[in-house]
Amino acid sequence: MTPAASPRPEEPDVHLSIFLYGARFDFAACLTAALLFIQDHRARHHADAVDVFPSDTTELRRLPCERLFLDP
Repeated sequence: MTPAASPRPEEPDVHLSIFLYGARFDFAACLTAALLFIQDHRARHHADAVDVFPSDTTELRRLPCERLFLDP
């Protein structure tokens, strides 16, 4: 698997946009990882600091440590 490959290629990728400490970060993530990231992020930060867009993700880097949000 290449670094840019999805850990769950059977799932669609989404555009995950995170606003943290005054900076916006945009990543690609598989749908499950994005949903679990949002759940975790909202528990620790502002509830409205993450947006998900069903848009083209080919130019985005993958969410760092994306696989950690998929494994128990």
